[in-house]
Amino acid sequence: MRPSAIYSLIATVTWPLLYGAYRLRARGVENLPAEGGYVLACNHVSNFDPWPLGMPIFPRRFLRFMAKSELYWWPLKYVVDAAGAFPVRRGQRDEQAIQTAIDLVRAGHVVAMFPEGTRRRKGLVKKFEARPRSGAARIALEAGSPLVPAAVKGTDGLLRFAQLRVAYGPPVDIEDLRGQEVAAAAQEATQRLMAKIAELEASL
Repeated sequence: MRPSAIYSLIATVTWPLLYGAYRLRARGVENLPAEGGYVLACNHVSNFDPWPLGMPIFPRRFLRFMAKSELYWWPLKYVVDAAGAFPVRRGQRDEQAIQTAIDLVRAGHVVAMFPEGTRRRKGLVKKFEARPRSGAARIALEAGSPLVPAAVKGTDGLLRFAQLRVAYGPPVDIEDLRGQEVAAAAQEATQRLMAKIAELEASL
């Protein structure tokens, strides 16, 4: 499986910017599965989070991720699709998006998820508040794949050239939850996942 030409072009062109101007540093890459699909679940600070999250594993692997359906207007939708995204309808239970993610993971892709559901914005009232959602855990459980925690820092300071940092943790232990009722298992897995993400974020 290879990324689209646009994905590869963006990654290649922005590599010097990411590692030069933004001084990207990543640790824990050895924790990521070398083969097969998995869910990579991360805190959500900015719309640019997938950029530093995915670059340390490129070109060996590339990210697929959900993008809000509001971005799918012509011609932007073609760019968003080429960048590895697929649409999700926020604020409702989008079973089609969940199934797409499950199918991608089963096919061997890395699907990046942001369990908080939306970016954190201090001091603002948002229509969709950042709070843990169980979609990432559900996808990993139903796909039979690893659930890998990650954290990013600095993507909310791009205009001031803040340093970007990423940390990847070992897969969350959810083997004991497989085969259980999905909703309850996903809630328990999400609690474990968010605890690991918080630990990684605090370490950055």
